[in-house]
Amino acid sequence: MLFLIIVFVLNPTLGTDLIPQVHKGEFNVDVYLPVGTRLEETDRKLKIVENRIRDEAMIGELSTVVGAEKSANLKSDEGEHTGKVTVKMAPEYIGAENEILLINNIRRKLADIPGIVTKISRPALFSFKTPIEVEVQGYDLSTLKRMASIVENRMIGINGLTDVKSNIQTGNPEVQIIYDRKLLAKYGMNISEVARIVRNKVKGEVASRFKDEDRRIDILVRVKEEDKESIDALRRLVVNPGGQVPIYLNAIAEIRIGEGPSEIRRVDQQRVALITANTAGIDLGSAMERISDALNGISWPYGFSYVLSGQNKEMETSMNSLLFALLLAIFLVYVVMASQFESLIHPFVIMFTIPLALIGVVTVLWLLSVPLSVVVFLGLIMLAGIVVNNAIVLVDYINRLRAKGMDKIEAIVTAGSVRLRPILMTTATTVLGLLPMALGLGEGAEIRTPMAITVVAGLISSTMLTLLVIPTVYALVDRKD
Repeated sequence: MLFLIIVFVLNPTLGTDLIPQVHKGEFNVDVYLPVGTRLEETDRKLKIVENRIRDEAMIGELSTVVGAEKSANLKSDEGEHTGKVTVKMAPEYIGAENEILLINNIRRKLADIPGIVTKISRPALFSFKTPIEVEVQGYDLSTLKRMASIVENRMIGINGLTDVKSNIQTGNPEVQIIYDRKLLAKYGMNISEVARIVRNKVKGEVASRFKDEDRRIDILVRVKEEDKESIDALRRLVVNPGGQVPIYLNAIAEIRIGEGPSEIRRVDQQRVALITANTAGIDLGSAMERISDALNGISWPYGFSYVLSGQNKEMETSMNSLLFALLLAIFLVYVVMASQFESLIHPFVIMFTIPLALIGVVTVLWLLSVPLSVVVFLGLIMLAGIVVNNAIVLVDYINRLRAKGMDKIEAIVTAGSVRLRPILMTTATTVLGLLPMALGLGEGAEIRTPMAITVVAGLISSTMLTLLVIPTVYALVDRKD
């Protein structure tokens, strides 16, 4: 009855997470300005951000990066219009509660700065995915941008989500040249040749190399800066050098200022928009349920849909793998005991200790509001091999007494009294050994504590119930005289 209550009542109420959030006392404040903002303006805004948060007593160190280095790892939404402030807490304040309090204070202080968007991020641990990622799939870019904006607004309104941000941002401003193919044909020119001439005049072309001893210096040929610094200047570029009559660019093309897409992201050959978010005060599983409820009410155009990815996808893969590992561990434990006892019944009796351990595990996780995670599953796999030890000691001694001719019930009672002290001693030593880890002492304790709590709770409940349930099950199942 206890096991059924645990499985069908308490277990569904437990939250789920991939990895417990580690509070290292360090996080980043990512600052975004409108695309096209000059580096000097970004620097001015970042100084305002620094000044707003510098007086927080819990901050030990601050470092700021303005702009982004152009490299292969540069994200599409990074550039001269972005910056990052890295916050390191003073050692005496490092802790989960202080870190959450400091982040909330920083968010409140930066909320009224005009023209910026801020996002809190932490150093990645074991996972390169943000906690919440929603992929909006579709081909048409304008519709994709519109649907991404709808999803972003829906997620902003969900309680428990923070730092909601879409990767579909305003594109970089650019000068667009639209050539008139008929006019080009009329003047005996083609688009590729004219485009090459315009590119070489604006960007430049390496005409030769100057040799200076062992150095070779490129000789770059291009028009003067004043001949390309404005739209009107570009319109006056000659596109038929050497021709009898000069033809200007505006005679065969339309020149206008527009914007290109910030990025075109594909996943499994599908164009997608990515909306990311962090969780605040809720577990990953609950956040995903709230997002699904909010997005299912959207009227999606034909050919458009959404997928929940990020750590949720990693969590599903990890949980399936660990569930298989747990079942395999239970099977191997049963096989080993069956070979040693030379019986299929007695190992079956001993395996009852595993659900007895789950009773304590789920109860304690529910009482302490600890979500199911990869770390908890690792603790369960350890329990599968640990909790059977007490039952093995008890059942083995019962079999020895019965082999000497003792009655079944008398052998059970005698074994219980004789093996009580060794069982309690082995359980007590294991529990006390794991107690410092379960108390969450030291840095990075968020990773270790759920595993220790799982093992300790499972051992205690299994030991207490083993002394009552296993003798009863043995008496019912073993029918030999």
